[in-house]
Amino acid sequence: MKRIIHAPMVQEEISALKSGDYVYITGKIYTARDAAHLRLYEAINNGQETPMDLENNIIYYMGPSPAREGRPIGSAGPTTSSRMDKYTPLLLDHGLKGMIGKGRRSQAVIDGIVKNKAVYFAAVGGAGALLSKCIKKSTVIAYDDLGTEAIRELEVEELPAIVVIDALGHNLYDEVVKQYRTIDTL
Repeated sequence: MKRIIHAPMVQEEISALKSGDYVYITGKIYTARDAAHLRLYEAINNGQETPMDLENNIIYYMGPSPAREGRPIGSAGPTTSSRMDKYTPLLLDHGLKGMIGKGRRSQAVIDGIVKNKAVYFAAVGGAGALLSKCIKKSTVIAYDDLGTEAIRELEVEELPAIVVIDALGHNLYDEVVKQYRTIDTL
């Protein structure tokens, strides 16, 4: 049975997610990478409004390629999440509830996920062309001068993801390593 997660998210839905769950995200999410995260971080620190409401929303760490004719977006694969780690705890403290990317997160981010009862999803790296088929609409909403790093609002339908870090801090990457080591010693 497909497990559909709706964006923006509600706390009951987040709390029910467990590390290792396969989900499909449907609704509105936002893209932001390094340069956009820096601007979001600076806006919050300067008491300014962010271009989108962070409350209960999901940011996808993605820098899309240009759209091909008849498509809303080009390849839409995840980028390495750790590049956003220095900004993420503050965004979580301001209502962000989900992130989609690839790779490990720092302890500060994991602590922020637990503190704010949020979730970190992984999308499959190298599958950007396939993932782009789940994006029905893409609109630049801020920082157009950043090109592919501009913030976009995406309407997604059943975007596949895996829960890597759940709201309790369980980390799929660590759990898989422990399982492997157990098997290896048998």
